[in-house]
Amino acid sequence: MARGNSGINLWAQRFIAAVFLAGQTLVHLFQGKINRRNTIAQMIVVGPDSLGIALLTASFVGMVFTIQVAKEFLDFGAGRVVGGVLALALTRELAPVLTAVVLAGRVGSAFAAEIGTMRVTEQIDALYILKTDPIDYLVVPRVIACCLMLPILTFLSLLVGMFGGLLIADGFFDISPVVFLDSIQNFLKVWDLWTAMIKSVVFGGLVAIIGCSWGMTTTGGAKGVGQSTTTAVVTALLAIFVANFFLSWIMFQTT
Repeated sequence: MARGNSGINLWAQRFIAAVFLAGQTLVHLFQGKINRRNTIAQMIVVGPDSLGIALLTASFVGMVFTIQVAKEFLDFGAGRVVGGVLALALTRELAPVLTAVVLAGRVGSAFAAEIGTMRVTEQIDALYILKTDPIDYLVVPRVIACCLMLPILTFLSLLVGMFGGLLIADGFFDISPVVFLDSIQNFLKVWDLWTAMIKSVVFGGLVAIIGCSWGMTTTGGAKGVGQSTTTAVVTALLAIFVANFFLSWIMFQTT
């Protein structure tokens, strides 16, 4: 029981450290302290290197959603709205959330492991000796990369997911592509696309901050790095789901 309480207390302390790190990162961003070389390198890691798995996930999500929904809608004579329902589900929830989940698993864990290794091997202390701020050098580039690349990945995932749904609707349920696309056009609004982009920016920031913070507070050698990586991913996923609830409540409660 005491061990469980100590684990919760440690998690709470690291979460508070992540909140402070987020504040420091915002201050450094407003001051224009950006390492361009590191930022570009991290954008490549977050964006192009994550593109394949993100699009593969989105395509199957779109196809599975269409399989689950199309038959029921056809039974009620509402087959013409399948495309619109898929578009709304992908845009408002599935594309931003699932792409962020993929990013948390792939990139957030890498951030925690990489920076955690630097912490336990005293490389971060060496940065201080070289008069280099770890926030400028390590954290800010990763936050910028996630906040810029995740909306792009989300938009591409949205397109691929709808295309996958179109293939299933046409091939298995005889819903013509024209009807499917017309339904998307009728249902989808510009505001829905904006909400997806806003959510993606927030989720990207959460993944980057949590991964970096858990890495910078790592102790205990190789074992500590592994624990930090696991806890960072779990915390990032929880943060994404909680943030998604509040963002959805704010954005859609009046629609």
